[in-house]
Amino acid sequence: MKHGIAFRKLGRTSSHRDLMLRNLVSSLLEHGQIKTTVAKAKETARLAEKVITLGKRGDLWAKTTAQAMLFKHDITLPLLFNEYANRYANRPGGYTRMHFYGNRVGDNAPHAIIELVDGPNDIRFAMTARAVGRETAEAVLQGRATSSEPVEGEAGSSSVTDGGVLLRPTTQKNLEKTLKYRSEEDKQRFRTMAAEWAVGVIHPCMHPKTYSFIWFSSALL
Repeated sequence: MKHGIAFRKLGRTSSHRDLMLRNLVSSLLEHGQIKTTVAKAKETARLAEKVITLGKRGDLWAKTTAQAMLFKHDITLPLLFNEYANRYANRPGGYTRMHFYGNRVGDNAPHAIIELVDGPNDIRFAMTARAVGRETAEAVLQGRATSSEPVEGEAGSSSVTDGGVLLRPTTQKNLEKTLKYRSEEDKQRFRTMAAEWAVGVIHPCMHPKTYSFIWFSSALL
């Protein structure tokens, strides 16, 4: 029977492991994203989700519990109970995201970047904007983005944005997930980033606002 496998031991004693995870969570709250091994990232994500839930709760018990868990109280506690509590007020969970990032030199341990979602340096936000801009440019170059009205895409193979631009199903899914809990300011920033990528593919010298097909409908975003 499998006993004693509730969590990863990480090759450390319980006191060392707890101290290390508290330090990783504190660094994650302070910087928004950190790089570590995959095993540590997964355990850090579990603890960070609970800490951010304390920040959303915001009562005296939550503050004392978070204070006992985190380091650098003058930095992490204001971030937790102000910025992150407001950012994730409408998000039911899933405050962290992990990106695999090669292997470590020496012992070849798998690396990962763990980040807080919907932040200013969100990796998926930038990657999705790049994918939308690239696929928009491809649709224009192939003559598939000529209509000013939304049209139906090919069933089961693509989706359509404003201007009849076709997006791949994966890009469409990432677009919806990335912008679901974003503010209008962030959505406008996304449009600008996607426009810059599209123009860079079609003609690097042209200004993004000269292309009307890259500004997506408010219903989609």
